[in-house]
Amino acid sequence: MYSGSSDGESHEASQRKIPPASSMLWVRNLRRFIGSGAGLGSEALMELETKRILLDIFKEKQQKSAEGGTIPSFYKKACWWNSFKPEEGSISHRVQRLAKYRFLKKQSDLLLNADDLDAMWVCLRENCVIDDATGAEKMNYEDFCHIASVCTEQIGPKCRRFFSPSNFMKFEKDESGRIAILPFYLYVMRTVSLTQARIDMSELDEDSDGFLQPHEMETYIRGLIPNLAQLRDMPGAFIQMYCRIAAHKFFFFCDPHRRGKSCIKKVLLSNCLQELMELHQESEEEVTDTEQAENWFSLMSAQRICDMFLALDKDMNGTLSKQELQEYADGTLTEIFIERVFDEHVRRGKSGGGNTREMDFESFLDFVLALENKDTPEGLTYLFRCLDLQGRGFLTTADIHSLFRDVHQKWIEGGNYELCIEDVRDEIWDMVKPADPLSITLADLLGCKQGGTVASMLIDVRGFWAHDNRENLLQEEEEPEEE
Repeated sequence: MYSGSSDGESHEASQRKIPPASSMLWVRNLRRFIGSGAGLGSEALMELETKRILLDIFKEKQQKSAEGGTIPSFYKKACWWNSFKPEEGSISHRVQRLAKYRFLKKQSDLLLNADDLDAMWVCLRENCVIDDATGAEKMNYEDFCHIASVCTEQIGPKCRRFFSPSNFMKFEKDESGRIAILPFYLYVMRTVSLTQARIDMSELDEDSDGFLQPHEMETYIRGLIPNLAQLRDMPGAFIQMYCRIAAHKFFFFCDPHRRGKSCIKKVLLSNCLQELMELHQESEEEVTDTEQAENWFSLMSAQRICDMFLALDKDMNGTLSKQELQEYADGTLTEIFIERVFDEHVRRGKSGGGNTREMDFESFLDFVLALENKDTPEGLTYLFRCLDLQGRGFLTTADIHSLFRDVHQKWIEGGNYELCIEDVRDEIWDMVKPADPLSITLADLLGCKQGGTVASMLIDVRGFWAHDNRENLLQEEEEPEEE
């Protein structure tokens, strides 16, 4: 009886269809509950929140990348440590300065002093060999190693690095494989001098970025004045102006992009530092007036520049107008060149008026340096911007004609013979030999090695006269030498 009823019920149950899970109310409610996050544990909620934050950050970065995709690379920070630069006066800043001081002092202690250099020179002379043919004092590699041992005993291990095999191979050797001791000693002295200069400049580099700002360079030059024989007697009232003039040449040649800071390595390798160190000569009688005038860092040259600026500044307002600058070099510069100098290299006055643009002393120093160094890339670059009347990066025959027209006018006013502007233009083209026969670029002027002469011909009637009479001037220079 029981079995029969049981079979009937199971048969009826099998006949009923089980609804799908998605249609069940409790399943829908559970999914809705879990989807809202209310039924999740703390860890699961944290995971969801983390994913949401990371997704937002990723979308934000993608949006910024799309907007800033065209920004040039120079907008990026140059050094990663700039982001962590310590604040002035903080403990980090003090520790950084102390570490820098100790490092530089350690490097300074490793240098040879004046007594060490004198002892090395004595060792070199006592252990060298006299060349019978030339009388020069020389040493072979065995002598070189022996002198290294003697110097190490007398001076210490700090001189050992100069006596490496690679240093010996740097110098010219004779048939017997010997080198002269004088070039080697001068090499040691120059290495010591440059290393000491780098240490001194690094001490003044406040932000330790390897660059010197104008006031830091002026401080370095001020510290050198007592050690430079030709500057020891400089009047105290003139020291500040001298440092300003001297430092400006370093920035004219070592800061071509006018960023307001000069790389220390570039300063050390420049001719400017070598020119400044020439003032170490004890007696001024050994230096002619011409040499002193040609050395930008001499006291005579600095005073000459100041006197020149004061003489041109007729209204004594501390700046030069176009009319005042026109009197430079006895008025031999052309008006169009003076106009272009003010257009390209003189900042407009604060009032904004067109007639307020005047040349300050800093711009005047650039002007003088460019004219006195026309054959250098820096000087020629300064002048080329003035010659490029249309700002296109090249000169055409029309530009040459416009520039030389003023020179021609001054030439005729001076009582000289008539000349054809087209002939001068063709001569300039023959001198430069530009890559493009229709235009002259700055690269063409630098490559032809006569860019300074060409610039003088186009801006200064005296420069054109010197070129026109170059054969006579050369002959006059040779005659005194023959006598």
